[in-house]
Amino acid sequence: MGHKSKTTFLDVMQTKGQQKADPLQMAKGLMQLGEQFQRTAMEYAREMCEKSISPPEPDPLDPVTITKAFVEAGLKIAQNPRNLLEANAAYMQGCARLWQSALTHAAHPDQALTQVVETPKGDKRFSQEAWTTNPGFDFMKQHYLLWDRWVRQVSGNIDGLDPKVAKRVGFFSQQISNAMAPTNYFWGNPEAMKESLETHGQSLIQGISNFFKDLEEGKGRLNISMVERGHFRVGENIATTPGKVVFQNELIQLIQYAPTTKEVYRVPILLVPPCINKFYIFDLRPESSFVRWLLDKGWTVFVVSWVNPQDDRLAHKTFEDYVLQGVGAALEAMVKITGEPQVNALGFCIGGNFLTAYSAYRAKDKDNPLKSTTFLATLFDFEDAGDLKIFIDEEQLSKMEQAMKNWGYFDGRVLAKTFNLLRSNDLIWSFVVNNYLMGKEPMAFDLLYWNSDYTNLPAAMYAYYLRNMFLENKLIKPGALTLGGRKIDLRDVKVPSFILSTREDHIAPWQCGYAGAKVLGGPTTFVLGGSGHVAGIFNHPSKNKYAYWTGKILQKGAQDWLDVAQSHAGSWWTAWETWLTSHGGDKIPARTPGTKAFPALADAPGTYVK
Repeated sequence: MGHKSKTTFLDVMQTKGQQKADPLQMAKGLMQLGEQFQRTAMEYAREMCEKSISPPEPDPLDPVTITKAFVEAGLKIAQNPRNLLEANAAYMQGCARLWQSALTHAAHPDQALTQVVETPKGDKRFSQEAWTTNPGFDFMKQHYLLWDRWVRQVSGNIDGLDPKVAKRVGFFSQQISNAMAPTNYFWGNPEAMKESLETHGQSLIQGISNFFKDLEEGKGRLNISMVERGHFRVGENIATTPGKVVFQNELIQLIQYAPTTKEVYRVPILLVPPCINKFYIFDLRPESSFVRWLLDKGWTVFVVSWVNPQDDRLAHKTFEDYVLQGVGAALEAMVKITGEPQVNALGFCIGGNFLTAYSAYRAKDKDNPLKSTTFLATLFDFEDAGDLKIFIDEEQLSKMEQAMKNWGYFDGRVLAKTFNLLRSNDLIWSFVVNNYLMGKEPMAFDLLYWNSDYTNLPAAMYAYYLRNMFLENKLIKPGALTLGGRKIDLRDVKVPSFILSTREDHIAPWQCGYAGAKVLGGPTTFVLGGSGHVAGIFNHPSKNKYAYWTGKILQKGAQDWLDVAQSHAGSWWTAWETWLTSHGGDKIPARTPGTKAFPALADAPGTYVK
């Protein structure tokens, strides 16, 4: 009687039509993981030694702040547990119905599980087919959603809790719930399990390898990759529009782009990006570049490229410096280069705050160089500036100021981490699943590459910005801010202004942008775009995506404006182009970058961006 051959683990893992996994290759992969682990452990130990003798960096997940908020919430719940008891009852009832449905299905497999709780619209975590066709995963999904609903009900409905503390508790409770989603763990993710079976475990090995790579890149701290490593190279396949650096100082390089038309509008335009990321959000790939689109429409385009501080040499640079030596110096150079007494200017995010402050500073000057201003995703009223305010109060700001005083700058990694927390499912956990559970490289997506290319900020400037804007909301208060010895008042601004906010903006809520439309003293146009803080802004018309809303500015609330606003299909760029053209002047022969007085210092994209 012949002996049956032994069935190995690799034989079991084999699927029809696929080759068996190569044990030698798997062994090599495991050896490489061992080497990676050793390197990462050494790097982490070195980093910890350095941190033990270095001043601490600020962290948005400050355990002391979070603990204090939850303790205060717990005390309030103990004093009045009615809402907790109601949430508990609803949760237990939902679980009972779910278990009853599961038992019924076990007895009658032809009957599907009852949907006790529906998956929220737009929740991509449970889009894989197995979450509805497989009873086990369907049960797991529904149980998690019941618990997530309980978390929201308890954390969002605490009687007597200070509203600011309540917002913090709700936010961090949701972060915990997001982290606990079954999709974030191998045995709770049917897609990851399927990938592991189909690749004979190679996807898991690659996922662990990706995890170690990210640890190495973060020098012992997990730096989750959002884009394919090495795919984008600034100046080679992103930020490639031809131009020259025509002016620079300690804070900025000013880039003038080469024209693409024979004639241009007489009045040029300056683009002021946020200083927390690189300027090339305006110049992504050629087919989506905002700069190229403007050039092709016949504009002379300049852009500010902010410096990226690496040490304490710029620690003393202030908000006023960024306004006057940044925006102001760029505008003054443009006037001299083009010979035009006035120019159009556009600011995005904090770049819009610099432009707002400069516009108010020069509002009463006869030689005001601004002909028009455009503000994209810009906060004017910081009173209800969204979830970012969770991380800013007197105690947290004092800690941050002390850390920045020690380092001389605010580490851009911390700010990037904070922004990612605001959309943790999309910007953190989706990459954990893709990179580590699935063992895949992230997509080569230009917006996410830019999002990951953060910059540091001078200590004095950033501390002033957080305290005077987010904490004390001085920008919109008449005379509350002083620049260059002048008290500024947004009501003094008389130049035409165009304000664009986006409906799903998690960083600069659109209602805060609408507040600016009501306070600026000149003719103002307000437009609401679709999507969010970045995708909704840089929405090329050729894509024909999203929509935008227009309407007469009302002194009532933002929702009152939206209720009567007119909806338009496509990108807001087309409406802005019509508005901007009215401030462009006549056509003249196209300008080449620079002059004898302002010779080219470097080719675009310049050196500060690198």
